[in-house]
Amino acid sequence: MKPTLSLSLQFADARHKALLPRHKVARWVRAALLNPGEITVRIVDANEGRELNREYRQKDHATNVLTFDYQHEPVVMADLILCAPVIETEARDMGIDVVAHYAHLLVHGTLHAQGFDHETAKQAREMEPRESVLMLELGYADPYARR
Repeated sequence: MKPTLSLSLQFADARHKALLPRHKVARWVRAALLNPGEITVRIVDANEGRELNREYRQKDHATNVLTFDYQHEPVVMADLILCAPVIETEARDMGIDVVAHYAHLLVHGTLHAQGFDHETAKQAREMEPRESVLMLELGYADPYARR
């Protein structure tokens, strides 16, 4: 049985709102949760994405997903910020469906919210196979198979 999830879904950029119904977003986030979660997912435009990335990571560009994790246990508490135009461009450039890319990035961000990382090769060897399994279980292609 998957852990419980309290989900807040916000659209500052509504371009993909129809593609991201609450039940799908909840399914993708819940799939990656190891503990109960209180997660906010916010879909933003390039300006907000760039501002947040600059302020919190000192990188002056919008990125696909930012994870702000506040607590890992006993309840995962986090904000996942996804930048709609970056995700749209990446999906087009990779030749994949934008919904599949959102699913992957929500799984990816949820794992980050629980302390998983991929900065080192050792960390990536733990996180990326977990993402691959979860994506396959959700009915999507392995995001790392296309490397």
